[in-house]
Amino acid sequence: MPSMETEKSNISQAEEIKFLANEAFKAHKFSQAIALYSQAIELNSQSAVYWANRAFAHTKLEEYGSALLDASEAIKIDPKYSKACFAISEGYYRRGAAYLAMGKFKEALKDFQQVEVAVEIDYEGQLYLEKIVVRKMDEFAIVINKGVDITPKVKKICPNDPDAAKKLRECEKAVLKLKFEEAISVPESERRSVADFIDYQSIGTAPDSSYFSTRVAAVAAAIVVVAVMLVMVGPKAAAGAAAGVATVLVTGTWFAGGSGGVLSKTRTLDLEVEPQYSGARIEGDVVTIDFVKKMMDDFKNQKSLHRRYACQIVLQMRDMLRALPSLVDINIPNGKHFTVCGDVHGQFYDLLNIFELNGLPSEDNPYLFNGDFVDRGSFSLEVILTLFAFKCMSPSAIYLSRGNHESKSMNKIYGFEGEVKSKLSEIFVELFAEVFCCLPLAHVLNEKVFVVHGGLFSVDGVKLSNIRAIDRFCEPPEEGLMCELLWSDPQPQPGRGPSKRGVGLSFGADVTKRFLQENNLDLVVRSHEVKDEGYEIEHDGKLITVFSAPNYCDQMGNKGAFIRFEAPDLKPNIVTFSSVPHPDVKPMAYANNFLRMFS
Repeated sequence: MPSMETEKSNISQAEEIKFLANEAFKAHKFSQAIALYSQAIELNSQSAVYWANRAFAHTKLEEYGSALLDASEAIKIDPKYSKACFAISEGYYRRGAAYLAMGKFKEALKDFQQVEVAVEIDYEGQLYLEKIVVRKMDEFAIVINKGVDITPKVKKICPNDPDAAKKLRECEKAVLKLKFEEAISVPESERRSVADFIDYQSIGTAPDSSYFSTRVAAVAAAIVVVAVMLVMVGPKAAAGAAAGVATVLVTGTWFAGGSGGVLSKTRTLDLEVEPQYSGARIEGDVVTIDFVKKMMDDFKNQKSLHRRYACQIVLQMRDMLRALPSLVDINIPNGKHFTVCGDVHGQFYDLLNIFELNGLPSEDNPYLFNGDFVDRGSFSLEVILTLFAFKCMSPSAIYLSRGNHESKSMNKIYGFEGEVKSKLSEIFVELFAEVFCCLPLAHVLNEKVFVVHGGLFSVDGVKLSNIRAIDRFCEPPEEGLMCELLWSDPQPQPGRGPSKRGVGLSFGADVTKRFLQENNLDLVVRSHEVKDEGYEIEHDGKLITVFSAPNYCDQMGNKGAFIRFEAPDLKPNIVTFSSVPHPDVKPMAYANNFLRMFS
């Protein structure tokens, strides 16, 4: 048992290390910060501060599973821990933020309802600093001054988290919306593809943004009704109101402007190309290299593609991808090369730089982009339309694999949904969601290199035939082979462990070795993780992570990378590159309101 003197020494040393960790965090060196907080925890494991700070660093690396564990430990040590004048119960706040980033709004709401804020109170001319629980913000009475019960005037919230209550309200709205959407959801067997109502070749016959905007407006109106009912008559009446409004929506008897119901197919999207439009045009059905170059140049100059041509590209991609298997085999002829890129995450100008360094996609210069094309970066629409256009132009010039961010839940939180609504219209949100469900899950190069966005599996014995058999035409599940392909990460230790993200798993070199041996493969290439040099070689050289978004989110300072393989030996040649300037539009500019609060 350590002596009191030793304990004091450990606590003092831990504080010094915490200071270094904080400095690393400020410098955006989050991995280094995590390592230093871990050292501090080894010296003093009973400090809630260290656990909460490490949780925050984990969220910066999108390691939400680890963040949840650390925040939970902070709560266990001190449920009431809050930084002086930081105005929050740190453990609950960090865990709520991690749940929120994972799209688990209900779990986040429970934690945010435990958050306290500090308020400055003006009572009889004197100022007091008191803590209140956020959920009482609009109806609190605080006991101060020797037990006198008053309802004071809040002068300000102290000072580093002025909108903690706003975070709670945003989360409450998100949960309410989820419950309402569940109530009005249409059974899978009755759903029809939005693409069934669109014919870009016949100008003006598609449902327009107002078709969906009317539905969204109706949902918003219904949410308001339910919220008002909750306040006025309680939860039972509110539930009845929700059911009634849901019935109205589902039966299509909600009318807007006296014509065309929410579920009506009679409203039209005007796809007419205006005479003054000077951007890229597709002549007929064929996407040409001249069109793609013109479109990229327009995007570079922050000009838009007409939604008629955007619609054509997305619909052509849908038809093309639906015909592909879940695991695509790629043949690289002897003497030819093939390039694999990792996450791009909406960093369009860095994508252009890749093409400057390595050439445009073509049959003689083919690429595979390994998922996470969108979200976080604020030029995600430009990225995805460029990649889709190249695929339409020449299917063998570019291959696309699904990442965990090609999903509704991620797009709703991390910006792509908001960006599409802003730059195109609501209908395209549905279109992209459907096309993302058609993306293949993995590729194999010359029967030797397995390329997947995330990683390997929670069980041994998974064969390539099992991957080919996956029914991928859905939103990613929270477990199983498809989930693990999109979400898993390698770990340095052997065996398997829990995922630091809270989804999928972590797997060791022995798992990689067995998978390769069982499938007669040589190498796993995956993406999914930021790496300082743009890549990392792990698992005795049998696994390479490649990440192609340099200076990720304008703050990580990492390089980007891509891998060139030369047939027949397929020896990986890794090329790294730095970020390039882009217009002054910040990452996450289109992200969900409550997530931007945490950025």
